[in-house]
Amino acid sequence: MLTIAVALGSFAALWLAYVVYGGWLSRRVFKLDPTRRTPAYTERDDLDFVPTRRSVVFGHHFTSIAGTGPIVGPAIAVFWGWLPALLWVVLGSIFVGAVHDFGSLVVSLRHRGQTIGEAAGQIISPRARVLFLIVLFFALMLVIAVFGLVIASIFDQYPESVLSVWLSLPLAVMIGLATRRTGGAGLTAMSLVSLVLLYVGVWYGTQHPIVLPAITALGDYGTPVVVWTAILLAYCFAASVMPVWLLLQPRDYVNALQLLVAMGLLVGGLVVAGLTGAADLNAAPVVATDPPADAPAILPFLFITVACGACSGFHCLVASGTTSKQLENEGDARVVGYGGMLLEGALAVVVILACCAGLGMGVPGADGEPLTGADAWRSKYQAVIIETTAADGAVSKSGGWKAMRLRQQVGAFVEGGANFVGALGLPRPLAVAVIAVLVACFAATTLDTATRLHRYVIQELAGTLHFQPLTNRYTATTLSVVGGGAMAMIPGPAGPGSGGLMLWPLFGATNQLLAGLAFIVIVVYLWRRGLPVAFAMIPGLALLAIPGWAMAEQVINDFLPARNWPLVAFGVAILVLQIWMAIEAVFVWPKARGVLEAGAEVAV
Repeated sequence: MLTIAVALGSFAALWLAYVVYGGWLSRRVFKLDPTRRTPAYTERDDLDFVPTRRSVVFGHHFTSIAGTGPIVGPAIAVFWGWLPALLWVVLGSIFVGAVHDFGSLVVSLRHRGQTIGEAAGQIISPRARVLFLIVLFFALMLVIAVFGLVIASIFDQYPESVLSVWLSLPLAVMIGLATRRTGGAGLTAMSLVSLVLLYVGVWYGTQHPIVLPAITALGDYGTPVVVWTAILLAYCFAASVMPVWLLLQPRDYVNALQLLVAMGLLVGGLVVAGLTGAADLNAAPVVATDPPADAPAILPFLFITVACGACSGFHCLVASGTTSKQLENEGDARVVGYGGMLLEGALAVVVILACCAGLGMGVPGADGEPLTGADAWRSKYQAVIIETTAADGAVSKSGGWKAMRLRQQVGAFVEGGANFVGALGLPRPLAVAVIAVLVACFAATTLDTATRLHRYVIQELAGTLHFQPLTNRYTATTLSVVGGGAMAMIPGPAGPGSGGLMLWPLFGATNQLLAGLAFIVIVVYLWRRGLPVAFAMIPGLALLAIPGWAMAEQVINDFLPARNWPLVAFGVAILVLQIWMAIEAVFVWPKARGVLEAGAEVAV
């Protein structure tokens, strides 16, 4: 019953926050006005700026921000126990993440649909705009690398998921073309048919998995994970230069429906397994007391590891980069911006429970015998360091935190989630495929949205620096996918394509530092209008300090000793840019109170 109580209590807290805190932000702070024309109308070009109904925008926004962030992050974070991860997810979503997303969306809506980086140029200073865009350039390149590796690992580990994920793409294009001709009529019916076909593909994939063989001629770069990553980046190139109505919107809408189905199955299975006593949260420690000696400290690394499950700087890019360009009514910003993040928090809660109580329901052991309870959880998270003494007396160490792999933690959610779904009577192979497809489809939405946003940033930077070749969307997208691919191939413990768990803390720190920078823009925007700022300033300062601390520790303790110079340079550059951006805000603060920025369209 503890599992059910934790789930219901968390969901109730998130819903109450939407009604009370979200309502206060809408009415008293951001003062949403449903009669104000949005950038989707004032800047309409039918490529990026397209007025779109709320349900479709919510589907795009939610699937883009959710991706696998609220899955991978919490799936790693329960390493420190389920309670710390749960508290940060619930409280962080309410008071940090949702405020950040909502504020970023409103600022963009009030600045002609500009990205948060572009708006920083007006709200703070032109120099702040360039600094922000450079941070965005590096951050999005890291997102592309990490999420490309996540999907590639899913395809390699669960080949039954491949068919359904790729099937969703032509189905989405057909929906996009059809709704374009009919003006949106029949969208729901076509999406439901596509959803059914997607799940038929899931079933067929369990019977005929698509296994990609290694390409031996390419050596270390011919592994299935590396090859899948290259294929995915080629897809991203095509997807990011298409009009949003052709693939992005319909695919995300179908994926949003898929999430609702999957969440229903997961929560339903959780309730059934909880009532029968099969799902016992005590399979995992409340707070881990014996982590491996080489594991990072819970403070500050828990906060950057959970990442998107509580607060994500990437969300400000989605909110200001694509969502604000599609929202047809400013009044919808609360549902999409604040509500979308709370729903992501609910997903992260389910992930935590799946990786603890769900995993404890049983997983295959190394010898084929099933493991249950704490033994099942330890098989994924108890990374013990083993010392071996050679004949010459030399001692070597293996195992520990550094031996863990990103695919191992993704697999923990897939197997734990499949156990929940299996409690409803689905055969285990089908249940595993359903969850694996969910993870891969969500990661794909984030991957191609990130590529499109990266293209925007590159074009904006190129325009600022008067470098015309990169103002073209095709050359800008080429730089995006090549840069992301190069970072994904930085060798990990097992060579190219195995560095996902090494990149994740770097992604988490950069991601939350980006959120801190977005909070700076939001706070100065409110300060200029004489509106309350403490509710945004406090989390903003925390998101500059804690991720900065984590980034510095990674550079000093991990990247420098390993002589990983690309990551050293990346980490140092992000820290320098963050400090510089904060200084820019400090300079403008004394003279900004009650003074609107140049070119401001509205006073609130």
